[in-house]
Amino acid sequence: MPGIDECLLEAMTVNGARGAAVIEWTSGLALGMVGEVRDEDPEATAAETAELARMAAEQRAFAALGAGGAKGGSDSGAGSGPDADDTDGEPAVEDIIVTTRTCYHLLRFVDTAFDSGVFCYLWLDRREANLALARMRLRDMCGRLALI
Repeated sequence: MPGIDECLLEAMTVNGARGAAVIEWTSGLALGMVGEVRDEDPEATAAETAELARMAAEQRAFAALGAGGAKGGSDSGAGSGPDADDTDGEPAVEDIIVTTRTCYHLLRFVDTAFDSGVFCYLWLDRREANLALARMRLRDMCGRLALI
């Protein structure tokens, strides 16, 4: 299983890749970064991207549907936070896609064996990238990522 550095280098082989990072979303700490960084400030990029991930992961509107096809009342899921689905305590959101006129920003949550929220961030040039293929490649890379 590849580590963070190997996954980041593989992410940069995606057509149109401008930058990639592995970020801990609760603290905003970048565990690794490669390529270009928006505004030449890697710490700010990691923190701002983590804020977006937190906002999506913690919203009940994006929660997975429970058994029977619907979420229960506000008392359902006692013992689990707003960012957990009914099955395994992981964020219900798998990935986030933000498009601008010139770029795609892909965030993919990574399942970890320890109690932490980690996601991979891939920044793509919209003129050169294929969004569907980039999303599939990022999914595959995150599935193989070994966090120790």
